[in-house]
Amino acid sequence: MSLAGPPDPDSPTLIPPAVADLVRRAEWITVFSGAGMSAESGIATFRDAQTGLWEKFDHAELATPEAWARDPALVWGWYRWRAREVLAAQPNAGHLALAELATSRTVMVVTQNVDDLHERAGSDVVSHLHGSLFAPRCSICGTPYDGPGAFPDPADHQPDATPDADPRVDPPTCPRCGGAVRPGIVWFGEALPESDWQRADQAFRASEVVLVVGTSGIVYPAAALPERAVRAGIPVIEFNPAPSALSDVVTHSLRMPAAVGLPALLASVR
Repeated sequence: MSLAGPPDPDSPTLIPPAVADLVRRAEWITVFSGAGMSAESGIATFRDAQTGLWEKFDHAELATPEAWARDPALVWGWYRWRAREVLAAQPNAGHLALAELATSRTVMVVTQNVDDLHERAGSDVVSHLHGSLFAPRCSICGTPYDGPGAFPDPADHQPDATPDADPRVDPPTCPRCGGAVRPGIVWFGEALPESDWQRADQAFRASEVVLVVGTSGIVYPAAALPERAVRAGIPVIEFNPAPSALSDVVTHSLRMPAAVGLPALLASVR
């Protein structure tokens, strides 16, 4: 495993030649992104997303099936707020670099993030392992829902909302069975969607190089994917400004945030 330190602004290149060569030769690349990828667009990580009108609630208690059963309006309001925060953000330079990299080779994005920043940058996401803020479904029959009230209006974004406001929003009703529509998120205590797991597994198995971007590497079973790729002899390159649980496992670990490292990688392989 090789390790590259913080970017040197005086260096002619930020990317080690060995890393650039691996990516330049690869026709199939899998990107595995985590919260650090979106943090550079101003999206708070899950454990930081506790501001304004939500500061008096335990966010971990809003991400469980039990919380939904107890107070669906509170949970639906929390995720509408999170979706509104995402809609007010923009893809960063790292997202855009990955989309451009895909113009010259196959780039398969597997993400742990629940936002749509990869898609808005122009990437095809083969798997949202932990679900998506923009894929609500019926809590009873599982039918996807995109009707009235499915998504918040970005114009309603209120970053300085006070905790005195009532955060509850009644969820929409499924037109098929009459059940309450729930967020399309994998909550604590729920299994990963089988279809997303299979697509992620196939993307890792098919790749010639794996780029791991902004993930802590501590959330399983997702973290097992890059570990297994290393064992299979597939080069795994990490971009993360701080050490992660994967740093000692991967082939190359670069101490760079996504918005710096990925544009530099793109420039190095042209």
